[in-house]
Amino acid sequence: MPFFPTHRRRMRWLLPLTAALAIAAIGLTALRHFERSSLASEAVRAQTQLHLHGEALQALIERHRVLPAVLALDPDVRASLSQAALGKPELDRLNRKLERVNGVAATSTLTLLDRNGVALAASNWRMNRSTNVGNSYQFRPYFRQAMQEGSGTFYAEGVTTAMPGYFLSEAVRDDTGKAVGVVVVKVVLRPLEQTWDDSADTVFASDSHGVIFLSSYRPWRYLTLHALGPGVREELQRTRQYAQLPQHQLRRSPGTSLGPNQQRVQLADAGEVIWVSQQLPQQQWTLHLLRSTAASTASARSFAGALMASLIALLLLGYGLWQRQRLARLRERSRHELEQLVEQHAQELRTTEDGVVHAAHAADYGESASLQHLPQGVCVVDAQLNLVAWNRRYIELFRFPPGLIQVGRPIADVFHYNARRGLLGPGPVEEAIERRLNHLRSATPHMHERESGDGNVIEIRGNPLPDGGFVTSYTDITAYRNAARDLRSLADTLSLRVSERTHDLAGAKRQAEEANQAKTRLVAAAVHDLLQPLNAARMFLSALRGRLTDASCRDIADNVDNALTAQDGILTSLLDISRLESGALEKRVRDFPLEPLLEALTIEFGILANARGLRVHHVATSAVVRSDEALLRRILQNLLSNAVRYTRSGHIVIGCRRDGEQLRIEVHDTGTGIPQARQQEIFEEFRRLDNAGSEEPGAGLGLAIVDRIAHLLDHRIGLRSTPGRGSVFSVTLPRGDVGCSVLPVNPPEEAQADSLLAGCRAWCIDDDPRISLATRLLLERWGCQVEFAGGVEAALAATRSDNVPDLLLLDVRMGDISGPALLPMLVECWGSEPGVILFTAEQDPELRQLARERNWGYVSKQARTAALRALMTHLYQRGS
Repeated sequence: MPFFPTHRRRMRWLLPLTAALAIAAIGLTALRHFERSSLASEAVRAQTQLHLHGEALQALIERHRVLPAVLALDPDVRASLSQAALGKPELDRLNRKLERVNGVAATSTLTLLDRNGVALAASNWRMNRSTNVGNSYQFRPYFRQAMQEGSGTFYAEGVTTAMPGYFLSEAVRDDTGKAVGVVVVKVVLRPLEQTWDDSADTVFASDSHGVIFLSSYRPWRYLTLHALGPGVREELQRTRQYAQLPQHQLRRSPGTSLGPNQQRVQLADAGEVIWVSQQLPQQQWTLHLLRSTAASTASARSFAGALMASLIALLLLGYGLWQRQRLARLRERSRHELEQLVEQHAQELRTTEDGVVHAAHAADYGESASLQHLPQGVCVVDAQLNLVAWNRRYIELFRFPPGLIQVGRPIADVFHYNARRGLLGPGPVEEAIERRLNHLRSATPHMHERESGDGNVIEIRGNPLPDGGFVTSYTDITAYRNAARDLRSLADTLSLRVSERTHDLAGAKRQAEEANQAKTRLVAAAVHDLLQPLNAARMFLSALRGRLTDASCRDIADNVDNALTAQDGILTSLLDISRLESGALEKRVRDFPLEPLLEALTIEFGILANARGLRVHHVATSAVVRSDEALLRRILQNLLSNAVRYTRSGHIVIGCRRDGEQLRIEVHDTGTGIPQARQQEIFEEFRRLDNAGSEEPGAGLGLAIVDRIAHLLDHRIGLRSTPGRGSVFSVTLPRGDVGCSVLPVNPPEEAQADSLLAGCRAWCIDDDPRISLATRLLLERWGCQVEFAGGVEAALAATRSDNVPDLLLLDVRMGDISGPALLPMLVECWGSEPGVILFTAEQDPELRQLARERNWGYVSKQARTAALRALMTHLYQRGS
């Protein structure tokens, strides 16, 4: 007898334990299933992302593939290789041509090799230490391929430049079809590699030997995917493809397949990842993408956990129901009267439950209480085009009879009822109904207006539901239409009055514009006249500084020089503001790459920042923007100047971010910051903050000019700042066409020592005697032989065929004649043209363009004397 209670107690615990073990097994199986499914889906998405990276790499290479073939047909290139020996003028002309083409095509280098693989000319011929000219590249595979097969390709590190790139070569053939040389284009892929950094994934490329040569994770560069055999190592050493032979291998465990070219791999450095690959057969490369499995594993665990929680809830519910039945049986055996009472209460509970279910259905179907507050009439149909919900306003608008609008009634019946009342308009009724039903079936959003016979206008808007079905709203806009009609009548009356007032204001506007232009001319002339004595004073001061031996006197001279420089900046800023306000400053908008501009600005302000103990660097970019390059440079110069001025320690970064279809260039600093309440007033003229943290003089015009230039170019200026932590100024502008042509950018020349100008015969022509005298003293201190320094008439009288100078410093505005117009008269007397430097206070961008076109130098009189000395040294050394 005691066996049965003991057996029941054991069964009471054995059943829940068995159920728990079953739930654990189901959860583990579900976890593995969800994990495999999630990893497979993530691998497909990673493969798609890798395909996009591959297309970008192919597009970069294909953009330059045709260039060597075109240059191989160039008459100058073919003629140069056909000659036995080239003179220095021919080589210079060939080098300059390759330099121009390289600047336009935006490649790294262009090189012309003879039949022996020796570089005759190159686009980097100006770089004395790292030029390709004169080096032999016969060992390179791209040379041998081009000579034998007509064209070739090869990825390697540059022998002379140490910059890796993808080489495209094409054979140059003479008239008989024989290969006499090779044109080589080097395409740098590192900028594309930097764009991979924006991705959360790890992207890298390996060559046919398994060597990783491009990688968004820098420590993996030049690792190998597998051990290199002796033959491969001998080939890499013979072709000098990499600076050093790859020694280390990427550590990874054997992976499990997720699909074609898709694996689940354990890496020593990155943990478990999804590894997808894509072959690039044209280059014999393989592109790889690694994506962490953490998100997929977490998602699978969440799904499995939810499933186990649901099963546990069902188990607990079943156990509760079983206990309830057990208690019910006990109550049935013990008390029959209590059973009747329980039955009565159960009946009451079922009645209450039915009421709750009915209320829930009433909230979701039929005349929904959640839609009653809407002023529009609302009608909802399901995927089978049957009514499921509506509100009272819908019935009031169409005056439907009781009983017509019900849950489950086809919407076609409602359309037929409205057609009989003439609410569907003229024409065949069945066609009108079918047209409306097709709208609902196609789930196409629509909006139209319908005017009834009594003059009421109803706006009808329809939109599909996510799970199928359609919701339509009906709005009575009769009052709005009547008001619009009255407004149009009023607008016609106002238009007549406005035209009369416009005619009166046109004359006043012309007078104001004429006065504004006169003011601009007056300001420009006044600033020019004011700058002349200031420039003379600065050059006198520079000459005086070289003769001062006392340190305190030199400090005083430096302070005076700084004060004159600040005064120059104020006058130039006043001139710019005057031009901007009058509209005299023209804009020349075009597409151009942003990287050369950011690089030049970084070099320009890096020297000033280093002197203050700061660091300035920029984030490299391949973006192309649409703007006026000169005016955009002014904006960024003023922003960087402010950042350097108001940053006591730390660093300054300039870079760009994508902003939809636009690009945002940002300047970050670690300065004192600007309070929120005063961030607007700093863009006003002559406004500087008291706690700006700068001891340098300034008029507070820089940001005012930035604001006006941005308004002229339709760019947006932004500011984020935190006091004590720094500021971020930004300018947002449109992105340009990636295939735009680019003007070549000459690399900045380093200043040479003063002794390099010793013996240089120089002329200075300026109508201001003070400028002429100060320039003479300055040049003589640098070791130059100043044979003439004076005005126009004296220069024409002193010009002879036997006194041609090496360098000519020429002012632009000199009374009735300009410097560029005077130069042909001097050249006619000399018989040859010397090296010319436009040394002027004019800030006209057209003068800079003229100097570039005629290969002249250009230096502003407001610039530091070191800039003039560097340019003179460069031109003198080049001429000699």
